[in-house]
Amino acid sequence: MTEMAVVFPGQGAQRPGMAREFFDAYPESKVIFEQADAALGLDLQAICFNEDERLNQTEYTQPSILTAEIAILEGLKAHFNFNPTLFAGHSLGEYTALVAAGVMQLGDAVQIVRKRGALMQKAVPTGVGAMAAIISENLSTLDYFSVVKECGAEVANFNSPTQVVLSGRAECVEKASQALTEKFEGLQSIKLNVSAPFHCSLMREIEPEFSEFIRSFSSRFKLEHTGKVLSNFAGGFHTPQSVIDSLVKQISGSVQWVKNMQQLSGQTQQIFEVGPGRVLSKFFSGIGVNATAITDMRSLKRAFPESFPKQAV
Repeated sequence: MTEMAVVFPGQGAQRPGMAREFFDAYPESKVIFEQADAALGLDLQAICFNEDERLNQTEYTQPSILTAEIAILEGLKAHFNFNPTLFAGHSLGEYTALVAAGVMQLGDAVQIVRKRGALMQKAVPTGVGAMAAIISENLSTLDYFSVVKECGAEVANFNSPTQVVLSGRAECVEKASQALTEKFEGLQSIKLNVSAPFHCSLMREIEPEFSEFIRSFSSRFKLEHTGKVLSNFAGGFHTPQSVIDSLVKQISGSVQWVKNMQQLSGQTQQIFEVGPGRVLSKFFSGIGVNATAITDMRSLKRAFPESFPKQAV
């Protein structure tokens, strides 16, 4: 198998200083920030590189992460013979994947995800919703789904064979978490520090407005490239006919990341995670697949020790 795949983490991976080393080292990375700034009328360098409170506000988090990921990717492509042919991303990261594959232009994508973030934030008042990670080494053998449903919560993310994420009204997520920990020995529930309950039916009301907004950019989409990118909503690869509908439904639908990983690993064992965090590489290890994370210069040097330019150290 000679194809190379790249995957991109989503919201939650952000950190101050993300992509700064690439911005300083590679002009190709710097240009990405300049293009995104121009498209948004924002100073993303200030948001990404400093202790800026906007980095954790969903409206700004989403375009910031996408820009940082594409900036890292462009540095890799320009200097390390890094030429992926298959693409995937977790939730927000799916949009980075679509930019990387050439389906969307960067300037359009950062506007789309900023709108997506703003709509997701206003869909549910702060405190009304919640999310929680459910972790168990035996999760795939447990009948957790019926317990979650009985409690009125929903499964937002199928992240790995040992982890799913619940979403919904705060009281329902708390009830489900308690019921699961009481019923299944060794199961852990970890409440996530999120501003809204993503990927559940509470988000459905914003889908019509988001659909109208994303379709306003669709005349510039290069749909012939969609078959290179995996869909979180469907689990398999996008098609030109379904990509926009799948992105709209992804807002309230479950992220089928396990299916995405299985699809990728069935086509290549050369998988890289590019972005500010190394979340997805851990999920891949859960299915027995190695994914190399590139988050900064140190991890880049480990990934390409022979070709790493000394001047970028």
